[in-house]
Amino acid sequence: MAWERRGSNLYYYQSKRVNGRVRKNYVGAGEVAQAIAHSDETIRQSRAAQSERARVELEEARTLASAGEELCEAADILAVAQLVAAGYHRHKGEWRMRRRA
Repeated sequence: MAWERRGSNLYYYQSKRVNGRVRKNYVGAGEVAQAIAHSDETIRQSRAAQSERARVELEEARTLASAGEELCEAADILAVAQLVAAGYHRHKGEWRMRRRA
């Protein structure tokens, strides 16, 4: 979205992507164009704020997930330690009791 000077006048254009190419659409000049430009700027700021909120929420979710992953890893280590202490071993991915001779 941009104001363009053509000669001594200012005109407002909106840019849109059509089939991978940028196309500019003439909106107008004067007060109507200023109102539309203001509206476009408000929408742009709203989208930026929404994007920032989503980024913060994603970061919080990743922090919580990493804490859960650490807890899961600690539980796995404790389970393996308990099985080894009880006399089990891993055989082709299975836990089996050791043979007594």
